[in-house]
Amino acid sequence: MTVRTRFAPSPTGYLHIGGARTALFSWAYARKHGGKFILRIEDTDLERSTQQSIQAILDGMAWLALDHDEGPFYQMQRLARYHEVAEYLLNSNQAYYCYATKEELEEMRERQLAAGLKPRYDGRWRDSNKAPPSDVKPVLRLKNPLDGYVSFSDQIKGRITVANSELDDLVLLRSDGVPTYNFSVVVDDLDMQITHVIRGDDHVNNTPRQINILRALNASLPEYAHVPMILGANGERLSKRHGAVSVMQYRDDGYLPEALLNYLARLGWSHGDEEIFSREQLVEWFDLAAISRSPAKFNPEKLLWLNQQYLKTADNTRLAALTSPLLTQDDCSIDDGPDLRSVIELLKERANTVEELADAAVYFYRPLEPNPELKSLHLTAQVEPILIDLIEKFSEIEWTRDVIHQEIKTAAKQYNVKLPKIAMPLRIMVTGTDHTPSIDAVLALLGRKETLARMNRHLNSFSV
Repeated sequence: MTVRTRFAPSPTGYLHIGGARTALFSWAYARKHGGKFILRIEDTDLERSTQQSIQAILDGMAWLALDHDEGPFYQMQRLARYHEVAEYLLNSNQAYYCYATKEELEEMRERQLAAGLKPRYDGRWRDSNKAPPSDVKPVLRLKNPLDGYVSFSDQIKGRITVANSELDDLVLLRSDGVPTYNFSVVVDDLDMQITHVIRGDDHVNNTPRQINILRALNASLPEYAHVPMILGANGERLSKRHGAVSVMQYRDDGYLPEALLNYLARLGWSHGDEEIFSREQLVEWFDLAAISRSPAKFNPEKLLWLNQQYLKTADNTRLAALTSPLLTQDDCSIDDGPDLRSVIELLKERANTVEELADAAVYFYRPLEPNPELKSLHLTAQVEPILIDLIEKFSEIEWTRDVIHQEIKTAAKQYNVKLPKIAMPLRIMVTGTDHTPSIDAVLALLGRKETLARMNRHLNSFSV
């Protein structure tokens, strides 16, 4: 048997964290078993589905490199197939037309609630001999079994059993001929030969209904694996405030896709105590049995830490390509400064995101004015002669990090001050900030000409 999994989002919004994790688990399971991963767009919600959302889903999948083997398939392009299957169920007396109006259904619901009953369709048109009303467009309903049970073994949750008496005759086709979610999903999974349905556990209640449709079609059942939801750090349903934003928002905020994938994999799944692992290792280790039955908690701090680890080891050329547009937006001219790859190498140890990396690199490409408080604190009359002397020395020395460091060290000894007493004012004059890597490394990269120009610019800034 060839393993075939699928990711089937509805294009009613962006690809969010929960959807991306479901896609990742389905993708990883298919890759682990040498199978196929299918992408399907479930666009039958005509009022809410948009082309913009479809593109957002495709962009998110591409950024995360969750490559699909077949698709994307679109349900609205398969209407003829759904009608064909519906016709079969109708002709085999396993489905029927229901002419109940919205008003009648609402009245039925209110009556059941008033009686303390669970609201459900009462089957009034199931075996009716009444003449169909000419002014009502019917829906097509499944003849759900009236007794017995639906039982299946969930790969994550274990055995689940539901009495058929708890289920009503669900709608297969709406009055406009568009299939419902439960019907289209069954037909699609059947036609696409899906062997493993891996999805969020908000679909657990749909599964018995879908199994009854499959049985009506004399079809074999796929394996089901319902993944627990992701909660916010506060233990409540994930909200935008706690991370439920578009996957592409994480890209825009400076996260690397491999860091996000690594983090998503650890949300409810684990392999021993491993925290950082490659896509290849995930595929090698992935197992549905290792998915927790309990909801996972989204921890933004942990994701940020993980992103930092990936930034540290990322290729400098790649990071330079990611930071360059951000620097350009910040009025920096990359061509007028040091090689951005060298700047990245110096700065990336301290950065959590690509955005932070770009922010930290700005002073290499345009001077930053230090705030008055920093200037008054560090640019004092005491250090002015030391820095004037350094300007003269810097004009003559070999411009390497080691030589620059030795010159600063010599000045500290000559003037009998500690090294930071010189390094901090120098840092503020040249970079405009008091947080940088070692100042000798910064100056070596910045270059002699730019360093001296910035130092001279601040000579009249020293406070008495």
